[in-house]
Amino acid sequence: MESKLFTPVTFGPLTLRNRTIRSAAFESMCPGNAPSDMLLDYHRSVAAGGIGMTTVAYAAVTQSGLSFDRQLWMRPEIIPGLRRLTDAIHAEGAAAGIQLGHCGNMSHKSICGCMPVGASSGFNLYSPTFVRGLRADELPEMARAYGRSVNLAREAGFDSVEIHAGHGYLISQFLSPSTNHRKDEFGGSLQNRMRFMDMVMEEVMKAAGSDMAVLVKMNMRDGFRGGMEPDETMQVARRLEQSGAHALVLSGGFVSRAPMYVMRGEMPIRSMTHYMTCWWLKYGVRMVGKWMIPSVPFKEAYFLEDALKFRAALKMPLVYVGGLVSRDKIDEVLDDGFEAVQMARALLNEPGFVNRMRAEENARCNCRHSNYCIARMYSVEMACHQHLKEELPPCLKREIERIEAKG
Repeated sequence: MESKLFTPVTFGPLTLRNRTIRSAAFESMCPGNAPSDMLLDYHRSVAAGGIGMTTVAYAAVTQSGLSFDRQLWMRPEIIPGLRRLTDAIHAEGAAAGIQLGHCGNMSHKSICGCMPVGASSGFNLYSPTFVRGLRADELPEMARAYGRSVNLAREAGFDSVEIHAGHGYLISQFLSPSTNHRKDEFGGSLQNRMRFMDMVMEEVMKAAGSDMAVLVKMNMRDGFRGGMEPDETMQVARRLEQSGAHALVLSGGFVSRAPMYVMRGEMPIRSMTHYMTCWWLKYGVRMVGKWMIPSVPFKEAYFLEDALKFRAALKMPLVYVGGLVSRDKIDEVLDDGFEAVQMARALLNEPGFVNRMRAEENARCNCRHSNYCIARMYSVEMACHQHLKEELPPCLKREIERIEAKG
């Protein structure tokens, strides 16, 4: 069977040159919540490496939606910098996408400027901080913030937006019974829990009009007991299909409850704490990190079994993400009926991996799944340990070697 990998694919008004997308993995390259030269250079390198579309990660639709101090915040002042970035991506022949979201309860006043807000009030150990549940009369304005961000993305030259409705962020917090304990019309039944998502999608699709592609990242499973399972998430997918979304990106996990269900493998705790500046957090995570962030074994295409069930049930375009490191497996996924594939770690390890797959039928990237790149991104920019300019301390080298030897 001839490979579909290097054939064009269309999502709504957007056609990509091939079926590869750089997934919206957080780069941590936006000091001051604004785009940097480092962010531009990284996405330009991925575009030059042959990707169909590269997605800028996790731009907050409001200041209250920030979970990191090196994360994008969509506002008019950053549009010129984003336009430079999209121009650079387009000059290399790739499309430019941006992920839009709100972190909900996973923030701290020192970062988001207010008491963190979420679907319900409570205490979040992730920060740690108290959280205020959003009032029903605040939700229409929050939904409109997503629509305004779509318009800002268009002004900045992006071809598509990806709405983040998974991984335990705000929309996901409304969807999941684990985090939604509301007693009003936005809580209880799944129909009620989908109301906020419906409001967001109405604003997004209105703003997207006829010239912006809209993808939605959603969970197939939350990845822990008491979270959403496919019987409910399938209904979410069907609702998104009805909303007019041009494609779904099928993922899973909660970054606050089941982070390695999202990413798989082991979190290198010593590497993670090495870059932390807060002394009590550093030593706290070093003491209890293995318990708080349990390992989940990595295997190639780890979401495929669940994703195939969604492929069988839905007619709309679906994008597969999760553990793709070889052309053989990417061809298999595309032959299973997925319109495109997303990758992140493979492209951090090798920005030109797509071009190499064009040249080599059996191409496989050199990512060895130590997750060092993820461990450091909470404090400094995302980077692969294989390409660092600085020398790593021996204790971090040993940790990386141990984890890679297990893989």
